[in-house]
Amino acid sequence: MRRRELIGVLGGAAAWPLAARAQRPNMPVIGILSAGSPDSEGELVAAFTRSLSQAGYVDGNNIALEYRWANNRFDRLSALAADLARRHVTVIHAVAGTITVLAVKGVTQTIPIVFCTGGDPIKAGLVASLNRPGGNITGINLISGTLQEKRLALLHEVVPATTSIAVLFNPNNPNHEPEIREVQALGTSFGLQIRTFEASSEGDIEPAYAEVIKQRAGAMLVFTDPLLNRQVEQIVALSARYNLPTMYGYREFTAAGGLMSYGTSQRDAQRLAALQVVRILQGEKPSELPVQQSTKIELAINLKTAKSLGLTFPLSLLGRADEVIE
Repeated sequence: MRRRELIGVLGGAAAWPLAARAQRPNMPVIGILSAGSPDSEGELVAAFTRSLSQAGYVDGNNIALEYRWANNRFDRLSALAADLARRHVTVIHAVAGTITVLAVKGVTQTIPIVFCTGGDPIKAGLVASLNRPGGNITGINLISGTLQEKRLALLHEVVPATTSIAVLFNPNNPNHEPEIREVQALGTSFGLQIRTFEASSEGDIEPAYAEVIKQRAGAMLVFTDPLLNRQVEQIVALSARYNLPTMYGYREFTAAGGLMSYGTSQRDAQRLAALQVVRILQGEKPSELPVQQSTKIELAINLKTAKSLGLTFPLSLLGRADEVIE
């Protein structure tokens, strides 16, 4: 399905009244809450609903789907979550990010919640433990921050002559401080100077890029973060404008024109989340469903972007790539 068609389907579904679609009195209703938009997270939601269909749960047939999009307005999440709770949906899927899960957690302690997040769900207070979550929440935990050093190593392999690499991070993300220390330590072993640049809001991103160029960094590593992850188009466009080779955490950046990415497959995490929802629909309790680790890691490379930057990927690296975009 083309992206424009995908957005049309998902956006239209959000407007369908619940009563108009609930043709069967006992049809389970799945609430889908996204902090992003059909544009930024539509492919992830499509992966989730596709997995539901493959398991035999089809919207309008034996389930009903209710979509809520915050369109990157995080302050709207609680109201959208509360709206789903008032509709007494059967289960709520928090598409991505700890902030989305916390919004749902804040409005219901009874409706089952299934999340996808790269943060630590125990430290965030989402679950008591991974094996026995307790309460009404379970989901999928993506390996994310632990991959920052590998991302730096791969970027260094592509631009070996570069001696100064920028790191774009969110100072409000508690995971980023220890990750910066790890990246700086590895950078020192490579003979690199690691320079850090903060972005705690969408408006901080463009000024951060201007400072990166002012300080003559030769490449950039963008940390994974709910705020930064939802600014795919803006960040990719800025890297292109400044001819800055950039490594990202998710393939969605590379698909949008970014140079390369290395990280957990968000689409596979959504597939696993759908299977958790299916188990809940079949009578299992979220308190007894272990939080699953999403371990499918993918390396994506964009050769068109590499050409525009005058870069050539080593054949050994191309051979390790899971996806090469030409």
